[in-house]
Amino acid sequence: MRLCYTLIPLLSLSCLLMPACAFSKEQQAVPVAQRTIAGRPDFPEKMPGEINPKIIQGVHFRYEAAFDEPMMATDTTPETVTIMGPAEATQEQMTAFIRKRNPNPKINCTLEEMVNYYYQEAGAEGVRPDVALCQALKETGFFAYGGDVSPQQNNFCGLGATGNHEPGHSFATAQLGVRAHIQHLLAYAKYKPPVQAIIDPRYQHVVKNRPDLHGKVLTWTKLNGNWAVPGKNYGQEILMLWREAQAPDGSDAALAAAQKKVSQAPDEAINHIYRGVVYYNRDDFKNALDDFKAAKKFSPTSGEALFDLAITAEKLGEKRTARKTYDELIKLHPNFNQAYYNRALLRYQAKDYDGAIADLQALLKIEERTADAMNLIGLCHIAQKQYSAAWDDFAAAGKINSANMNVLANQFIMMACLK
Repeated sequence: MRLCYTLIPLLSLSCLLMPACAFSKEQQAVPVAQRTIAGRPDFPEKMPGEINPKIIQGVHFRYEAAFDEPMMATDTTPETVTIMGPAEATQEQMTAFIRKRNPNPKINCTLEEMVNYYYQEAGAEGVRPDVALCQALKETGFFAYGGDVSPQQNNFCGLGATGNHEPGHSFATAQLGVRAHIQHLLAYAKYKPPVQAIIDPRYQHVVKNRPDLHGKVLTWTKLNGNWAVPGKNYGQEILMLWREAQAPDGSDAALAAAQKKVSQAPDEAINHIYRGVVYYNRDDFKNALDDFKAAKKFSPTSGEALFDLAITAEKLGEKRTARKTYDELIKLHPNFNQAYYNRALLRYQAKDYDGAIADLQALLKIEERTADAMNLIGLCHIAQKQYSAAWDDFAAAGKINSANMNVLANQFIMMACLK
């Protein structure tokens, strides 16, 4: 028996069952914030029937594309970047960065106002506003949400959201939500109380009950396992977003500046990465690849050089080079989330489903709330004809992020494939 739902947000079943090629890249990559969900249906906990093998082999499931934004290198290591300090990215850079990833953020103010609130509130307390904003982007999925916290709460860092559908605290305005976020960071990073009156409901909890943390967490990577659990790579992920926000564009001015950097210090990996990013953003992937290879030569263990080299090789269709580079990157940097996901995609496309699942499970051990990884595990299980396992995988992915439209589409597709 086939069960049907009358509510199918955005996409009809006929649209969901269209071949993957029927969707343009732009359609497949539309940010979650552009997709309104009128209410997520409850799917049966266990697969309610048998799959029709002929139907399921003829449909195309959806998954998130590979990470393909190049990463900038810095003179500092992630472990040395302090929570307290000045901004390095401008408000204009941060606004453009967010809008590129999510043109329609779910916030209760304009994007420019949101960015300005972070620079006002963090700047007044001495916290790095650009990095604090990147933490909010990680917590909210670039203000797309989809977890336990809703946009109406003005809670940008998961305050009080402890899982199991606990939404956490709410604040009257976006600015007050930002202020509470900054004050909670201060509880970790400073003994001195905030300048503004305390509105963070969790501030005193840290002060009174966590002497091991209060005033002692001085760097972003020290938040690992403390702010987020297990959060093994939590601070590093925030800083990756921060570096991405500061990446140069593909303008002629950026290229001229990049050429100058390389000419002044041609044996510095950071300069080749900078120019490689400019070439990449100009879609000049051949020159970008040459620069990233040079960066790797001068700094063989640079995670940024290896990652940028791998994604550029993929752009050029050199999958073997990309795979080899991801292997090297993961060996050197075993907590590099993006590398695991991208290598898993290559393995999935090569029909190495066990290898892809192994990569995705490794990623979930680092960051357990990764709906895209769980979703792709489901696709691997479908390819292996383990349909009941795939049903469970999609259910788990939906619990992680209820707004993930790839997951929702796949759940509807499986429903349509039941006998």
